[in-house]
Amino acid sequence: MCKFCIASGPQIKTSTSPSRRSALGTMGALSLLGMSAVAGIAHAKTPPKPDNVLSPDQALKRLMDGNERYISGQTQNRSFAKTREALVGGQNPYASILSCADSRVSPELCFDEERGDLFVTRVAGNYVTNDILASLEYGVAVLNAPLIMVLGHTRCGAVSATVSALEKQADFPGHIQNIVTALMPAVRAAAAEPHKGTLLQAATLQNIRQNVQRLQEATPILSKAVQAGKVKVVGGLYALETGRIDLVA
Repeated sequence: MCKFCIASGPQIKTSTSPSRRSALGTMGALSLLGMSAVAGIAHAKTPPKPDNVLSPDQALKRLMDGNERYISGQTQNRSFAKTREALVGGQNPYASILSCADSRVSPELCFDEERGDLFVTRVAGNYVTNDILASLEYGVAVLNAPLIMVLGHTRCGAVSATVSALEKQADFPGHIQNIVTALMPAVRAAAAEPHKGTLLQAATLQNIRQNVQRLQEATPILSKAVQAGKVKVVGGLYALETGRIDLVA
């Protein structure tokens, strides 16, 4: 041991002052509470959009009713100025959406909703990544959204590229290959089973189903919420030709 350590050793205090112990205890408690503490704070006040406080089934019905309005062209008139002030202090969306990044699929439009109604995450191929999962956990644990929909669509370029990689050994530049790698399990599963229509159609549905299951089973937040009946996770398929969204079992 060095002379400095010997000399200074007795001066080092191992005890902690009461005020410091209290501060550390508070920090530890908040750390243990984690997202639950944040959620409690977030919902201590009146939600900015009271109509968005729904059960999972009510939320799903509202989504699908909105899509019917979108298909028929009977969408609601919006006054964004009226909701701007209410949303400054917070948000309480009634549904979270995991959508493909395709520019032809816009969740707020196809469900005829406005700002503050949907908590939307997007990635080409609508599959679960770590960041997507964290965002959806935030939507459930902090924003209290009772519904998650994995929203795929017809003629998906990401799924189509993955089908080409399987059938033609196609390779893609840059980080695009990462998407193909992530979607390949769904394409392989679809190819291994009898299916109607093209492999692209079957793989698109398989990809939605697999990611619904991933979210339902994702620990520690989503699986508990699903088991408790507080959150429902469903799949949807958007038809580019008609704009209709069909639920995927």
